[in-house]
Amino acid sequence: MKKTTLDAPTISEIIEMALSDHASFDHIRSLHGLGPDEVKTLMRKNLKPASYRAWRRRVRTFGDRREIYK
Repeated sequence: MKKTTLDAPTISEIIEMALSDHASFDHIRSLHGLGPDEVKTLMRKNLKPASYRAWRRRVRTFGDRREIYK
């Protein structure tokens, strides 16, 4: 993660964007400066384990179906 600490509203916004099927990792990077690995780490820390696994499964599934997804 970035060395700067993210405030709660920013973390909430990043989580909402990551959970959305319409926001790509590139879009999150352009707004908040976090790469895919950093977003995954943030999601792992802030979601329940089962919710995180379901999110990763969905991202992988959609990524396999679409050329450009996350």
